[in-house]
Amino acid sequence: MSFIEGNPYGNRVTRTIGFVDLCGFTLYTENHGDEEAVKSLMLFRAVTREVSARHGVRIAKWLGDGAMLVAVEPEDLAEAVTEMRRLMVSNRATLALRAGMATGAVILFEGDDYIGSVVNLAARMSDLAEPGQIVAPAEFVSALMVNTEAIPIGELTVNGFEDPIDAVALADS
Repeated sequence: MSFIEGNPYGNRVTRTIGFVDLCGFTLYTENHGDEEAVKSLMLFRAVTREVSARHGVRIAKWLGDGAMLVAVEPEDLAEAVTEMRRLMVSNRATLALRAGMATGAVILFEGDDYIGSVVNLAARMSDLAEPGQIVAPAEFVSALMVNTEAIPIGELTVNGFEDPIDAVALADS
């Protein structure tokens, strides 16, 4: 039953969406066993929780060896994810972090989930990222990203999107 007349999802909110995951987790689990896989996952989740909280980024949901992150501002998510990658490396993580992100209008669905093409684009960007790489559309970059460098990587063919997406890789500056 709905108490709202009409389409409750007609209004969208602007959010920055990120997907992060551990590269090769399935194969690592197969080769090294559950105990080692759990250790890798515990490090990833501890780093993600700590860094997200410090940057005002919400962990929308855990996705096994990954997570969906949500921020109001792209700068916050860019700095958080680059810091996550740096901490994973400095803590000698056995698996590399990769990520994709995008920003724009999304539907806040039933009050606790985000859906729409921006979410899909962020997920696909993560799928295209190499181990250790953070990928975003070139339009993601803003002048406020003083702690993040955007390295052009050219146009990417992104599954589910008709036109190629001009993309960048994000790094600490």
